[in-house]
Amino acid sequence: MATDIKAPTFPESVAEGTVAAWHKKPGDSVERDELIVEIETDKVVLEVVAPEAGTLTDVMAEEGDTVESEQVLGKIGEASGGGEEKAEKSEKDDGGEKQEKDTGDEKQDAKQEKSGGGKQHDVKAPSFPESVQEGTVATWHKKVGEAVKRDEVLADIETDKVVLEVVAPADGALAEIKAEEGSQVESEAVLAIFSEGGGSEGGDSGSKADDSASKASDSESDEGADEKVGDKIVAPAARKMIAENDLDVSKIEGTGKGGRILKEDVQKAVKDGSAKKSSKSSAPAKKAAAPAAAEGERAEKRVPMTRLRKTIAKRLVEAQQTAAMLTTYNEVDMGAVMNLRAQYKDTFQKAHDVKLGFMGFFVKAASEALKRFPDVNASIDGDEIVYHGYQDIGVAVSTDRGLVVPVLRDTDAMKIADVEKGIVDFGKRARDGKLGIDEMQGGTFTITNGGIFGSLLSTPIINPPQTAILGMHKIQERPMAVNGKVEVRPMMYLALSYDHRMIDGKDAVQFLVTIKELLEDPARLLLDV
Repeated sequence: MATDIKAPTFPESVAEGTVAAWHKKPGDSVERDELIVEIETDKVVLEVVAPEAGTLTDVMAEEGDTVESEQVLGKIGEASGGGEEKAEKSEKDDGGEKQEKDTGDEKQDAKQEKSGGGKQHDVKAPSFPESVQEGTVATWHKKVGEAVKRDEVLADIETDKVVLEVVAPADGALAEIKAEEGSQVESEAVLAIFSEGGGSEGGDSGSKADDSASKASDSESDEGADEKVGDKIVAPAARKMIAENDLDVSKIEGTGKGGRILKEDVQKAVKDGSAKKSSKSSAPAKKAAAPAAAEGERAEKRVPMTRLRKTIAKRLVEAQQTAAMLTTYNEVDMGAVMNLRAQYKDTFQKAHDVKLGFMGFFVKAASEALKRFPDVNASIDGDEIVYHGYQDIGVAVSTDRGLVVPVLRDTDAMKIADVEKGIVDFGKRARDGKLGIDEMQGGTFTITNGGIFGSLLSTPIINPPQTAILGMHKIQERPMAVNGKVEVRPMMYLALSYDHRMIDGKDAVQFLVTIKELLEDPARLLLDV
């Protein structure tokens, strides 16, 4: 029975897409979840994978064709059909060829059995979008020989925009890792060899996994011979990592044959910190360098920039070099918003299952102000100005990897509860590296909140091609003149950085004053005044 290959469900803002590339042609066999075709929309390239294993029998939408959401692109037939017919024909035409094929199959089966697993697969990097040239192997979650289940995450690939997961094609184990952590890889590059049915769980299976791990490590040791350090035998790849991390060999437990220290053993020691050298290390080689290391006060550590960090740096520098950036400041009395939160926070949380924060008020206030000042909501594309008839506001989220800016769509139509839920979801998925590329593209305005880290005042940098960004800061009690009297009020400084090529100072100042007025009297948000 044939299985339909369908286009993905496009977002509401995407009406149609174009078939960019077929990675398989009719007659090719495919594995389940293997990339078959790419659909290009006006925002992002979407991947279509095989819903089942089998053979691609029909292509119903050629490259260059325009397709709609969930349109049938092709069909997958039974995997064994074509193969059985060809085998039967071959047997009829020439018995000798059949016998030779059987012999070849037997040799292949014997080879796979010898390797300690079943069918082997190439574990490939995902197919990157056109805007992403390459990625970095960030983390291997599994070691060679370790049992894994189908669709369990094997590795993370970090690009300059998102972290992509590579999952296991079947139940089994890694037989060999070809791209170590930190390696630069291209789209669909082979990262590892995966063997079905392998793994370190159970008697024979465990022995095979050990053999597989030993063989993988042996292949690494082709660079040089093992070296004996003290009473330990160390593989070359492990020796290099020990030197890079300045570890004490005597504290590392080897799992290879005869207690041989493998690269995986060193990786484990680095991760749990169990092999750090003591201040009185007895290694003779380190005594010569003791004067500098013994102090322990002027240590240096060099690590390469992550792709995300390099991209952030590049974009921020470009923004300052290409935009006529200027910043205007104001301050807002947060008393009214704080009183509203205190009055309704419990009721709000019970009704919407999310806490009432400040960002919901700022997003709604900014949405209203953007409608009144369309220049602030516009973007510059070459020599053209693009006016957006909608408000898509990016909210800067800090992660261990760097700053990311997921976008809330159509914020004018969102309720404060929707905004708060969206921000909580973005924050969690950003820290887990689960945000999609499409979720960080296409914003018309950005809000960043340095106040959560204690910043009192700052100058935010525009996020191109946008023309403005709002900076929130710490709420701090200050003496203020209120109706001729001095009162202590909870004040926040606001900063609006804007591109003077597009926005005049008058509009920038009035935009910021509008946000101030809406926040100091939240009823204006309801009355639209």
